[in-house]
Amino acid sequence: MTGTIVFDLDGTLALGDGPIVAYARTLAGVAGDGLLTRAEEELASFATGGSDYRDGYHAVGTVAEQAGVAADDISTAYEASRRALGTPAAPVQPPAGIAALLRDVADGTRLVLATNAPDAGVRELLLDWGIADLFTAMHFTVGKPDGLTAVIRHAQQFGPVLSIGDIAEFDLAPAAALGADTALVGATYDSSPFPATMRGRTVTDLSDDIRAWAAAAASGTSPAHLTV
Repeated sequence: MTGTIVFDLDGTLALGDGPIVAYARTLAGVAGDGLLTRAEEELASFATGGSDYRDGYHAVGTVAEQAGVAADDISTAYEASRRALGTPAAPVQPPAGIAALLRDVADGTRLVLATNAPDAGVRELLLDWGIADLFTAMHFTVGKPDGLTAVIRHAQQFGPVLSIGDIAEFDLAPAAALGADTALVGATYDSSPFPATMRGRTVTDLSDDIRAWAAAAASGTSPAHLTV
């Protein structure tokens, strides 16, 4: 039996609003600087738990829609922000200690990336962080929440699964519905009513719990019985 940990990307492994701000700046080029100001306000509200947005992209996209920006322009701005991922125009950083954590668990655990983002720049980013070669598989443009179901089902052929992400509806609910364990991180970790197996502001805060989960899965003990 081999456990699998499924990681989301944005807000989970890639932290920071760099790509989201790049998205907002591109949209402001269409709708004016007022959109950027409004987007920054909504991002600040989301970061403190003061809104119901799924994530920063949802916040900025909603502001753009309310400003009357055409769907094609919104899509083009999103794609541009993804191409800029990890560059000075759209900086992100990994959770502290992520390379050590993933190396610690990779020997006995399958590590899988599952993100709704396209693959533009992602592999290069993970390579720069020294963790790209630790992943068994990477899935892009997954189409969460529904698209995550197939990823989880495949992983469950090998053993227990832990799904980690910052959007409960997208990253965790499909996994929980199949009996997998879940870990909620990000801005809503302490306010979301979702019954996650574990929760913390970042993956770093859950390092010990993740190591314990991986060890239990590798030993054949049911990770769901862990007290976390």
